[in-house]
Amino acid sequence: MRKLPWQYALAVAITCSATGTVHAQTYPAKPVRIVVPFAPGGGTDVIARHLATGLSESTKRQFLVDNRAGANAIVGTEIVARSPADGYTMLFVSSPHSVNPSMYAKLPFDTLRDFAPVSMVASSPYFLVTHPSLPVRNVKELIALAKKQPDQILYGSGGSGSSAHLTAELFNQMAGVKLREVPFKGAGPALIGTLTGEISLVFGNALTVKPHIESGRLRALGIASAQRSKSAPDLPTIAEAGVPGFRSDAVLGLLAPARTPRTIIDMLNAESHKVMRQPDSIEAMRRMAVDIVLSTPEEFGNLIESEMLRWGKVVRALNLKPQ
Repeated sequence: MRKLPWQYALAVAITCSATGTVHAQTYPAKPVRIVVPFAPGGGTDVIARHLATGLSESTKRQFLVDNRAGANAIVGTEIVARSPADGYTMLFVSSPHSVNPSMYAKLPFDTLRDFAPVSMVASSPYFLVTHPSLPVRNVKELIALAKKQPDQILYGSGGSGSSAHLTAELFNQMAGVKLREVPFKGAGPALIGTLTGEISLVFGNALTVKPHIESGRLRALGIASAQRSKSAPDLPTIAEAGVPGFRSDAVLGLLAPARTPRTIIDMLNAESHKVMRQPDSIEAMRRMAVDIVLSTPEEFGNLIESEMLRWGKVVRALNLKPQ
């Protein structure tokens, strides 16, 4: 008997539905690799490993972190872009994923088209901290002093295009001041420069600066997140302390190669949310001064696109080039 057009459509729909059901029922059937495009031991790597451990326990299958550092996260990101879209190679991203399209004239992948967002899992805000010798105790006092002493207050960065550099230059733009950059060979040396008083301030990762705030070796003026952090609820945001709309934090989350089946994306999204909502995850992130932020795949994709636009304006205004 010859099938009518609607019968073909029904057959296709049933086939697609059955395929999706098979994916949902059988995935993962083998270990899953989560590529972290940074060296082991950093904040992004620690968070990715926590997620991988939780996913392994939740799914009863191994989720293994594979560190592939190099070229400001480009090396590891390209590996995932070229991997099969079967859910067995994933990418754990941070801020460079949204900055690199503006920093580099040509990337070996398309930041938006070559990846399928799974979920945002966390946000790591930057703290504005100063050496105690700088005579300011809040953001408004810093702005007032910087306007009296343009290009004289020194801030540290991990080099051109680093998170600390871009965050400080965004602050310069939005606060109408001119803090002067002193580039170091990495975020660690920049923090040491602030601790010793070689420079006056730095926008530091919450994980690394918080112990020095608590010991009194650094003074915290504000946090660069959109809302106050659960890990430092008494510290005002820079936006509320004097620079409305200011925000700069590391956006951390999971991506898959483009065209990964939606059933796998949805399964990983649900499992990631379940892992990050566990009490041990909440406590672990609190100790790291990291905020858990969960999203749908669409929300994460929209955020990556908006971050690309936002940081692109800063990069172009500074005419930054990779070093």
